[in-house]
Amino acid sequence: MRVVHIIKVVRIAGAEQHLLTLLDGLRASNVDARMILLVEPSNPMENYVQAATARGIPVEPMTIGSHVDLTLHRRLYSALRHMQPDIVHTHLLHADVFGIPAARAARVPIVVTSRHNDNTFRRRFPIRQTNQALWQSVDAGIAISQSLARFCVEVEGAPAEKIHTIYYGLDPERWLVDAKGARVVLRRELGMGRHDLLVGMACRLIEQKGVTYGLKAFARVAEEFPAAHIVVAGDGPLREALENQAKWMTAAERVHFLGWRSDVPFLLAALDILLVPSLWEGFGLVLLEAMAQSIPIIASDVSALPEIVIHAETGLLAPPADVEALADALRLLLADKALRRHLGLMGQDRLEQHFGAARMVGETMALYEELLREKRKQNAQKARR
Repeated sequence: MRVVHIIKVVRIAGAEQHLLTLLDGLRASNVDARMILLVEPSNPMENYVQAATARGIPVEPMTIGSHVDLTLHRRLYSALRHMQPDIVHTHLLHADVFGIPAARAARVPIVVTSRHNDNTFRRRFPIRQTNQALWQSVDAGIAISQSLARFCVEVEGAPAEKIHTIYYGLDPERWLVDAKGARVVLRRELGMGRHDLLVGMACRLIEQKGVTYGLKAFARVAEEFPAAHIVVAGDGPLREALENQAKWMTAAERVHFLGWRSDVPFLLAALDILLVPSLWEGFGLVLLEAMAQSIPIIASDVSALPEIVIHAETGLLAPPADVEALADALRLLLADKALRRHLGLMGQDRLEQHFGAARMVGETMALYEELLREKRKQNAQKARR
């Protein structure tokens, strides 16, 4: 079985990390899984290409000049005719818009699309209408959460029978680090005391991630917990505004902006609490990454997050944009080391039971095989007519 995945990449975030894990697992299961990587001329994403090739994943970078690159369809068509895949699997909007028609033109037997987020722009004209049309051209779609599956049906008009929910998966062994060492090193880097408590947010600094509410919640509890600090790891268009917000906060000297970090396992291992105050979220891969390190989580009760974090069992949930509820959750965990430890261990157990990489790869392969069997059956029926 040969499967070509198509994705446009401008940064390495959840969907991009997921794809590395998925293709790595598929290839280990004797699937010829490869990638066509759509990249902007000024951003060739060499680090992502290197990450893929280091795992033995064949990658063909292909430049996308603009949102309406008139040559891209032809180039994708030629590449797919040459590769002759059994399945084309597209990820994110640009790959859908260009890859699905190219795959159909190249007579690829099966076309699959994945939905990774319920971004607000997908509700607007003409994106909503475009996706409604594209759903008619694919054989199946993968939603990475039940919440996102509902979004596909209700907003994008996807036929419910085409939607298959397959959660992201993580290989915990790839996330094992020296937690004690990480705690000491990061606290020294930030000028903290060895036993000071550390809350963290790790995300792109955009509206969706709700970082402003996390900072406000920390400000509400800072005076009660003078040994508590908060770090914000990530970058994005809101960084300057968030840094300005932090300057006027209570205990501003205990708010640390780290910028983009490539050592996320190290960073998460050093935390006492992960805070995920998102306003919407297709999945939230950072939740699994924290669960692998037994880090307790406070997250918004929105979109897919309650499918991952079970309130009061593996973490705490709060309504989105509810500063007081987030502050209450912080108070509870900052004050109770035993509860932090319990929730962290229960989260790690939930990861192993429900969100392992092997499960994700197995469910994806099962879908591929089912689609190919159905296609062969249809072709046999046509031949008998």
